Amino acid sequence: MTKAIIFDMDGVLFDTEIMSSKAWYQLAEERGLGDIESLTTDCIGRNRADIILQFKKQFGESFDAEEFLATGRALMQKWIDEDGLPLMNGTREILQYLKENQYTVGVASSSSTKTILSHMELAGLRDYFQAVIGGDQVRLSKPKPDIYLKACEAIGMEPNRVIAVEDSPNGIRAAHAAGMKPVMIPDLIQPDEEIGALLYRKYDSLTSFRDALKEGEL
Repeated sequence: MTKAIIFDMDGVLFDTEIMSSKAWYQLAEERGLGDIESLTTDCIGRNRADIILQFKKQFGESFDAEEFLATGRALMQKWIDEDGLPLMNGTREILQYLKENQYTVGVASSSSTKTILSHMELAGLRDYFQAVIGGDQVRLSKPKPDIYLKACEAIGMEPNRVIAVEDSPNGIRAAHAAGMKPVMIPDLIQPDEEIGALLYRKYDSLTSFRDALKEGEL
């Protein structure tokens, strides 16, 4: 039985992936950038540096991607300040279950370490995690395996003994390349045939994942 789990954050623990997409779509419409749905989808799971490269690839080297992302983050923060930080259904319940059953738990998110810690403190979740690895701690973004290899090292476990919980194709590719057990709980993107072939398991919610752990399926 696997007793170590590394979670992605956005779209897995926090319902923030959709907020980020909404902010980008709003800014793109205001600035006349056209349809950025495919760009947004491709950026899910990537870190800030890689996202900037993707924006410049689509809009040219002169495009101020850093300003766009900063404005998007500010818009998201405004919504969080007004309405609170939304959790995915089952987040608190699964983290409590893992704590009570002595699992080793970490986060490997392409968001910055500062953002991860801020979200955790705001939601009161920091004490559930033994390791926090942000996208700013590695040079290569998901779908490369670097962030997951660093997370496994941080919890002192071999990758093949660790479950990675992801919502995005880029995250699944990264976890698989790291030699982990990729579990997908889709948020904005359903797995296609390529991603399906990389999965260890797929569940429709954190609650279903917790139930599978309880029943010894993993």
